Amino acid sequence: MARTASLSIWAFALSLYFGVTMCHFSIPLRIYTGKYNISSALDLAPLRQVALTSDGNGLSLASDPTGTVNFLDMVNNLQGDSGRGYYIEMSIGTPAQKLNILVDTGSSNFAVAAAAHPFITHYFNTALSSTYQSTGRNVAVRYTQGNWEGELGLDRVSIPKGPNGTIIVNIAAILSSEGFFLPGVNWQGILGLAYPMLARPDSSLEPFFNSVVQQLGIPDIFSLQMCGAGLSASSTADPAGGSLVMGGAEPTLYRGSVWYTPIVEEWYYQVEVLKLEVGDQNLDLDCREYNMDKAIVDSGTTLLRLPVNVFNAVVEAITRSSLIQDFSSGFWDGTKLACWMKGETPWRFFPKLSIYLRATNSSQSFRITILPQLYIQPITDVDGTLDCFRFGVSSSANGLVIGATVMEGFYVVFDRAQRRLGFALSSCAVNGGAALSEIAGPFSAADVAANCSGGAPKEPLLWVISYALMAVCALILIILLLLLVLPCRRRDRFGEITDESSLVRHRIK
Repeated sequence: MARTASLSIWAFALSLYFGVTMCHFSIPLRIYTGKYNISSALDLAPLRQVALTSDGNGLSLASDPTGTVNFLDMVNNLQGDSGRGYYIEMSIGTPAQKLNILVDTGSSNFAVAAAAHPFITHYFNTALSSTYQSTGRNVAVRYTQGNWEGELGLDRVSIPKGPNGTIIVNIAAILSSEGFFLPGVNWQGILGLAYPMLARPDSSLEPFFNSVVQQLGIPDIFSLQMCGAGLSASSTADPAGGSLVMGGAEPTLYRGSVWYTPIVEEWYYQVEVLKLEVGDQNLDLDCREYNMDKAIVDSGTTLLRLPVNVFNAVVEAITRSSLIQDFSSGFWDGTKLACWMKGETPWRFFPKLSIYLRATNSSQSFRITILPQLYIQPITDVDGTLDCFRFGVSSSANGLVIGATVMEGFYVVFDRAQRRLGFALSSCAVNGGAALSEIAGPFSAADVAANCSGGAPKEPLLWVISYALMAVCALILIILLLLLVLPCRRRDRFGEITDESSLVRHRIK
């Protein structure tokens, strides 16, 4: 009897041990913010002082076109469009190697191609840079579309049409990738402008813009104008695609006032969406639906992406209000184009789309609106007689994303210093003399919940939960091992350890 009970305990313990060790947990890679010391590796150039003035609301503006900082030098420093992304020319290494780098506010790594790839014309050759230093750390990043792997290093970087000065930054040298570099793109890397929380391999890696602010002494603000509104995503000619202004905002790039919404959490540029309207129709959904599981502003995402329920409600509302009946479902899900005879623009058939954002005064909101010209997007002609268009909105399984479809209508100020995002009418969001976007407010937010961001758990919370589950499994394993090494001495009246007195038995009840 005692031998049978002992064997039973051993068998159960071993099976539970192997069961625990075979468990797989998907752990979001979120490490608490830290600092990666890059100044110890290379000598830094002297800090450059900047002279800025304020607009009265804390927004930095150029004080003197001939002074130490001139935002006008940064005007039209971007090329590209929403279909291929917006990119900026950067000089990397010593001697400088020039590459075009995609501007992405939805990630935090600065990464450049460091090996040949069929879809790019050139890459950063680390062996040719006398100042490049490898840190010996590997890094891998996966995006909504595509992924890459490489090694981390340090080198000198300057932006010909950016802040004046050279900085030393963390660089991920991309050695292999899948679905990241695409045919027809004219960029060879990515500039992640989000917060350290999103940096890989962990948040101790200082992102590019953090290094710019620290080393050049500019304000912790940048602003973005994307001027591809209404342009064909397949056009072979690259227009002057926009402006990335580091250190503040350039008043000539926007019209009217800047409307601010708080940054809810500093990882992505997360905001709080209160409601959506299609034409004059309020979708009338719980505001938490719009923020499930987050709502972010991301220049690296082409479309306006909506949670599934919200997307379906938008399509239904557009269908009801559109003059076009029995529209193909393939157009809405992005698998088909809609074509008209050349010169017959379809925009009159579609309504405006409006997004309400919570204002810095939490009891108020303001509305950003895009006209159909921004979300019914020209692509290419089929046989020379047709103009074809795609739907610039898609469904999303991981939150609402205000991408290039919306951002092209506005001048967006990423005021990290005051933890807020600003929207103003873009000076280039005009077609035929008519504005393609609108801003209105303030409106009362009394009819919505006090907190619309309380949807599904965010990744940092999932990170904690995942490790808590691992800790529970580890605790069970330790208890089992202790039972095996130090068997319980409590016996029944016959002096035998029984199943009923086993801690293991009670642990699994």
